[in-house]
Amino acid sequence: MSYQALYRVWRPQRFQDIAGQLAITQTLRNALIQHKTSHAYLFTGPRGTGKTSAAKIFAKAINCHHIVDGEPCNTCETCMAITKGQLNDVIEIDAASNNGVEEIRDIRDKAKYAPTSADYKVYIIDEVHMLSTGAFNALLKTLEEPPKNVIFILATTEPHKIPLTIISRTQRFDFKRISVKDICGRMAYILEQEKIGFEESALPVIARSAEGGMRDALSILDQVISYGETEVTLENAMSVTGSLTQELLLTYFEAILTNDTEKGLAILQGILAEGKDSARFVEDLILFSRDLLVYQQAPQMIDLLEEASADTTFKELSGKIPASILYQMITILNDSQTEMRFTNHPDIYLEVATVKMTQLRVNVAPKMESIQPAPQEIPETKEASGNVGHLEAEINELKKQLLELKENGIVASGAAKKPQQRVTKKTGNNQFKPNTTGIYQVLKEATKDNLLQLKELWPDLLNMLSVTQRAVMKASTPVAASPTGLIVSFEYDILCQKATDDQELMEAVSEDMRRLIGHTPRMICVPSDQWPTIRSEYLSQNKSKPTEQPKEAHGGSPKPTSEAMNQQLVQEPPALTPTFDGLDDLVAPPIADDQNTVVTEALELFGEEMVEVLND
Repeated sequence: MSYQALYRVWRPQRFQDIAGQLAITQTLRNALIQHKTSHAYLFTGPRGTGKTSAAKIFAKAINCHHIVDGEPCNTCETCMAITKGQLNDVIEIDAASNNGVEEIRDIRDKAKYAPTSADYKVYIIDEVHMLSTGAFNALLKTLEEPPKNVIFILATTEPHKIPLTIISRTQRFDFKRISVKDICGRMAYILEQEKIGFEESALPVIARSAEGGMRDALSILDQVISYGETEVTLENAMSVTGSLTQELLLTYFEAILTNDTEKGLAILQGILAEGKDSARFVEDLILFSRDLLVYQQAPQMIDLLEEASADTTFKELSGKIPASILYQMITILNDSQTEMRFTNHPDIYLEVATVKMTQLRVNVAPKMESIQPAPQEIPETKEASGNVGHLEAEINELKKQLLELKENGIVASGAAKKPQQRVTKKTGNNQFKPNTTGIYQVLKEATKDNLLQLKELWPDLLNMLSVTQRAVMKASTPVAASPTGLIVSFEYDILCQKATDDQELMEAVSEDMRRLIGHTPRMICVPSDQWPTIRSEYLSQNKSKPTEQPKEAHGGSPKPTSEAMNQQLVQEPPALTPTFDGLDDLVAPPIADDQNTVVTEALELFGEEMVEVLND
């Protein structure tokens, strides 16, 4: 028999074989034991996390007459037929190639007939998000009023593309990415059963490269086994995955710590010359920096280390490198990682990042109290007395300068400003930087109708997102909108950053808005504390621009441009500038006393040339 890949040979046959999904498998087992199964299930999650395997195991368990503790026996005729894919009552369909209305109608018609050899007829529809709108509509009626003894299991990696009417009629289970520990445990079990030798340190390298997918991990393990022929070693795993050894990482960090730019660039060039993946290199550096921080703060929690092993050299480096340097390194690497996604020359960003990190300095602010000499006995040597005299002279000079500054009243004002400057600088380093150019473009075309429409539909849009995406967008509010763009304000910078970097979330929002309003405006994220400033800058810039206004036919007075009109349609907190519901408020007759304030504010905001006051 020809060789089969490990992920095919070792596909889970019981719920307990599925790694990292204990909550889901336990729920399904209890439902089978208590005979409380549903007619339709929706399995969502990243690739290789066990969705289709769980569906097949469920199909076996619900049809097995020898079920034990919610697990199929895998020895009876029904279980073996399902395992081999030979049972006619368990139908597996790939929606990517069978996504038309006719295929779903055929399923609907055949579902009416009773199962031939099993107790339940089970339809497993993989990649169900690929179905067309008509196919979803054809499936909807069957899910709403399912025939007796028929179960539908829908599996997908993109649940946001499934209509809410389908989701609401299923029990949804979200499969999460499998942890490195669980992947390593499963691989160790498989290697022991296959009687293949392995090094414990090689398994985490493979697991991290799999990025949470068991199928990917077993595929990489297959490659490492083929590369090494006899056993799985750390060196072979490093070569196949493109990861870096700890010795090389320690050498690179030593160059950063000693501010040796030339050495750091030489190490980088050597790594790239060996064909190492640049994205994997940055990922390894971030994880190694994280491990150094973890060991510094909690040296007893060695189990939390992901990239590093706590050997003597690692411990020495963690004691020498300051935490502030590690914070700055992680920030630089994270920025480089983001930029590398949109370039064809990632090596340039790695070189720039290396130069930045090797030029980092530890900033220690000297305190005035440290200038005062501590009372202690100093040996009466000639060299010591000379140093003391030099220090005393410097201290006297500093005292003299302080007295002069104090007499001129500069010390108090300088001292009052220092804390504020320090705080401002610290905030600026960690502050999210929004896409100001894109925001200005949206504001230029923004209309009040678009904003009100999105505000009304915003709760519906959030409900269409997945649970994790909804958690990111929960603290968000649309503050401006145009036919082609949408500005969303976030209460927290970290959520704003996460939403901006999550390409899948951006695509989901665009697709859901297309369903709700018929077009797909591009979403731009901005922190709520920066939004008033950005809006005010936009208004001031457009207010200062001289533009020629068209004349009216009857009187020759200029009309406000559409751009000026749109300035008032952008949402703004009341503390900054008065807002107006529309141009009617600006041109209302100012005869009554209570309208004088409105006219005055309009004149201040838009200028006398932009506002026309008409009397009844």
